[in-house]
Amino acid sequence: MANFNSQKRKNSMRRSSGAPAPEVTRVKLPNRNEGEQLGIVMQLMGTDQVKSLCEDGVERQLRIPGKLRKRVWIRENDVIIVKLWDFQPSKGDITWRYLGHQVEWLKRNGYMKKFPI
Repeated sequence: MANFNSQKRKNSMRRSSGAPAPEVTRVKLPNRNEGEQLGIVMQLMGTDQVKSLCEDGVERQLRIPGKLRKRVWIRENDVIIVKLWDFQPSKGDITWRYLGHQVEWLKRNGYMKKFPI
């Protein structure tokens, strides 16, 4: 039994002494073909409505659909994915909210250049 534990300890030491593993991050990106784009929440309007600045420079009124309403908390200055309505492009739905490390990844890779952040 002692041999098994010492072998286990040696293997863990080998892994930790090597070079750090590269950071792998999977971030959902907007699907441009379906009318999705990035946005930043500017104001919470109540009754599941928010005002957002989209990456094309237009300020839109968005709806938080029921799928996200109770699972995801939307706050001001959150980065989101906006899906525009086909019949009224001045409005849309929120489909995704990015977390902090995902926003940093978007900034590092140049997706947030159009925003005043």
